[in-house]
Amino acid sequence: MPQEEKKALPTKIPTHIGIIMDGNGRWAISRGLPRLAGHRAGTENLRRIIEACVEFGIKYLTIYAFSTENWGRPSEEVQGLLRIFEDVLKRELRELHDQGVRLRHIGRLDRLKPSFRKKVLDAIEYTKNNNRLVLNIAFNYGGRDEIVCAIQKMIEDGVKPEAVTDELVGQYLFTAGVPDPDLIIRTSGEMRVSNFLIWQGAYSEWYFPSTYWPDFDKEELRKALLEYSSRDRRYGLTITSDEDSSADVH
Repeated sequence: MPQEEKKALPTKIPTHIGIIMDGNGRWAISRGLPRLAGHRAGTENLRRIIEACVEFGIKYLTIYAFSTENWGRPSEEVQGLLRIFEDVLKRELRELHDQGVRLRHIGRLDRLKPSFRKKVLDAIEYTKNNNRLVLNIAFNYGGRDEIVCAIQKMIEDGVKPEAVTDELVGQYLFTAGVPDPDLIIRTSGEMRVSNFLIWQGAYSEWYFPSTYWPDFDKEELRKALLEYSSRDRRYGLTITSDEDSSADVH
């Protein structure tokens, strides 16, 4: 039997990846399952993607777990999601710690029941010295809300208008201390930002695979990284090649 052809590896590895984990509900419906079964499958898949990120050498991963708008979904689905997240945190925390994963939360915790909020804060404290992969969990998070919070805090701190800079705003965001994402992936083929890292993602590369999140595995991540490797990031500047000096500035 011929040896399997060695798969190409990405030549550039992003420092920080953001993922909008979309398509759980449609994945479940396509299989005749309730939507919550899709969300549970999606959380199970997260473990595999975290392991793949560690293997590829990615240092920061930010996942969009629950948006500020998701509270508007049917109560049964919302409560089911909260139970799933709580169960996963309890079940996976030790393994994540052993893998060297540091957990961070971005967003608000005020709408969670006190016992769940304490578990989140305890997990953050438990993993705070890990440095193999920083996992930012965007839970009860919205990009606009994040910017509003930053403005409010700057006003509270008495920041003068002339002192406001990009760098200063970054220090007031939930992601303070974390580099901006190099690559943002939204699974399921939808092409929307959906209020995710709208400040931090200003110059991120975007990738929109049609794969539903529960099926987005290590191989799909490899394809995303290969695509990222092929792109020329210019940050609004012109490219230097004489062959294409008339290229767009963005």
